[in-house]
Amino acid sequence: MSEAARRFGLSPEELWAHPTVFRDRLLADRVVLVSGAGSGLGRATALLCARLGARVAIAGRSREKLDAVAGFAAARGCPILAVPANIRDPDQVAALFERVASELGPIDALVNSAGGQFPQPAIDYSVKGWNAVIDTNLNGTWYMMQAAARRWRDAGRGGAIVNVVTVIDRGMPGVAHTCAARAGVIYLSKTVAVEWAPLGIRVNCVAPGAIETEGMAVYPPDAFATFHLSNPMKRFGEAIDIAEACVYLAAPSGKFVTGEVLAVDGGGRLWGEFFAAGRPAYFDR
Repeated sequence: MSEAARRFGLSPEELWAHPTVFRDRLLADRVVLVSGAGSGLGRATALLCARLGARVAIAGRSREKLDAVAGFAAARGCPILAVPANIRDPDQVAALFERVASELGPIDALVNSAGGQFPQPAIDYSVKGWNAVIDTNLNGTWYMMQAAARRWRDAGRGGAIVNVVTVIDRGMPGVAHTCAARAGVIYLSKTVAVEWAPLGIRVNCVAPGAIETEGMAVYPPDAFATFHLSNPMKRFGEAIDIAEACVYLAAPSGKFVTGEVLAVDGGGRLWGEFFAAGRPAYFDR
């Protein structure tokens, strides 16, 4: 990780050494697939699952980033299967699930962490820009969810899905496209949590607030400088906070939880402001 990116969050070494509330080998004999795991929250979740004994597969568009994560974990005695895939493509999603099942066994939990956005006033979105965010954050997440659910249904076994979204309670000026997509994922999750309960499938969401990862590099410096003020704790959260929330919901600890959104935001949805593209001068009047 470059020094420029390093200032936005914990390094892999720090994530690996960070204390966790979970017992050793909590996820032993379980197969966990994490998308968007080449960096940020997905990487943190994948590394925590590996530390806890899971057989982990990671997916993302960058082979280089995935291989770096897998190599890091392998050097610490925890092999990870890295599979480059674009979740926007249903055929690539199908191939991803087939490979994971053939090399690691049936998937027990899916963590959808893949996604992305760029800060821009909504009035200026191009059709291409809007569709890119919706296609990844909403459609891609759905393709992954449906592929997992169909496999579990056909095998007569249950599973757990955790979708990493964002806090949408008061909107997110500057990233309206991702707010729309994540809202779609949240209410999709609530709906299929009921539909799929007879199949033994649990579906939940984790909604991060201001979390320090290298993904913060896309935001203007003046906006980034205020993000820690978006919650009453007046600080950033860490990627490990999201990773532990995902594990809680995916592991037996969450066995009676479905259709929920766990906000890990320092209380941000109750207090403060969040302007992803910077605070307009209008609000200073």
